[in-house]
Amino acid sequence: MNIEQLLADGPIDGMHIALVAAAAAFFAVMAVWRAMLERSPVQRRIGALAGRREALKHNLTAAKRRGVQVSASLSFAKRTVEKLKLMRGQTAAVAAKKLVRAGFRSNDAVAVYLFAKLCLPLSCAAGATFAVYGLDLWSLEPQMKLFVSLGAVLAGFYLPELFIKNITEKRREKIIKALPDMLDLMVICTEAGSSLDATLSRVAHEIRAQSVEMAEEVELTGIELGFLPDRRMALENLCERTGVKHIDALVGTLIQTEKYGTPLAQSLRILARELRDERLMAAESKAARLPATLMIPMVIFILPVLFLVLIGPGALNIIDGLSQL
Repeated sequence: MNIEQLLADGPIDGMHIALVAAAAAFFAVMAVWRAMLERSPVQRRIGALAGRREALKHNLTAAKRRGVQVSASLSFAKRTVEKLKLMRGQTAAVAAKKLVRAGFRSNDAVAVYLFAKLCLPLSCAAGATFAVYGLDLWSLEPQMKLFVSLGAVLAGFYLPELFIKNITEKRREKIIKALPDMLDLMVICTEAGSSLDATLSRVAHEIRAQSVEMAEEVELTGIELGFLPDRRMALENLCERTGVKHIDALVGTLIQTEKYGTPLAQSLRILARELRDERLMAAESKAARLPATLMIPMVIFILPVLFLVLIGPGALNIIDGLSQL
C-alpha cells in the first residue's frame, strides 16, 4: 500500500500531513538546539577541575621515571625493612624528606633507600674482603687489608647518601634556574585576573617545556591547595619539598597575600626583580674570582715551562763556560 492509496482510502488529508511535517520539523529544531546549547559553565568547570586534580595527583604520586617499579626484589626489600621495623622510626621520616627533595615521592622509594643503607655496607665489605684476602689482588700488608675492608664498609654506608645528595643538588639548581621565569608567568596570570589555583595550573602547563621539576612542584601545590583544609599548609609543603630559600620568599609572599589581601602581582614582580639581581651579582662574583682561580694552574703548569724557555739557554752557556775552565 503506497501513500496515494492511503490518502484515497483513509481519513488522512493534506492537513494531517502538514501537521506531522510541522511536528517533525519542530522536534528536529529542538534536537539541534539542545545539542548546541551550552550547559552550565560553572558545573562544567567544576567537573573539569576535579578530573584534572585527580589526574595530576595520580601522575605525581605514582612511580615515574625516578620511581621504583614493583618487582620481586622490591617486595623482598619491603619485607626486610618491615620486619626490622625501620619504617616506624625517625630515620624513615628523615629519609622520606630527603627522597622527596630528590624527586622520589613513592613510599617504595623509602623502603629501597633504607634497604640499600642496610645491605650496601655488608655487600661492599664482603666484596673487599674476598678481593684482598681471598684473591690477594694487590698483595697488601695485613693492616692495609683491614683498612681496605673498613673503608669498603664506610663507602657502602655513605654511597646512598652521596647518590641522593647529588640528585638533590642537581634538582635544586634546575628549580632555581627556572624560578624567575615562573614568577614572571605568575605575574602575567595574576594581572589577567586569575586566582591563585588557576595561576598555578596555568604556570605549570606553560613552564613544563623548560623545567619539568618546577612544573611538578607547582602542579602538586595547586592540587594541595584544592583538597587540604589549610591553604597555608599547602604553601609550606612547597618549601619542604624543594628546600630552596628563594621558594621560602615566594611562599612568604603568597601567605601574606592570602592573609592580608595585599596585591599579589606587584609583590611577585618585586620578588622576580630581586631574584634576577641576585643571580646577576652571583655571576659577577664568580667572574671576579676567575683570576685567582686561574693563578694556581698558571703557577704549576705555565711558569715552569716559561722559566725553562727563558733561562735554559743562558744556564747551558754558563755550564759550558764553567766546563772549559
